[in-house]
Amino acid sequence: MSAILVNGKTQEVELPISLIELIKKNNVEQPEMVSIQVNGEFVDRSNFDTTQINANDEVDFLYFMGGGSR
Repeated sequence: MSAILVNGKTQEVELPISLIELIKKNNVEQPEMVSIQVNGEFVDRSNFDTTQINANDEVDFLYFMGGGSR
């Protein structure tokens, strides 16, 4: 098991693990709407299945919301 940081919290995972697997492991709601940063860099959605997470990586699941006021 290796430690990574997911949304600011330490998580133990079995490596190797791809972003797609990490999304499933974390039960990410609306995975089609999430953007992901690994170590501060955005990962293109087309690379979620091939991007491997390493020990001590920092992963952030981000949702961008629209809205506004009149």
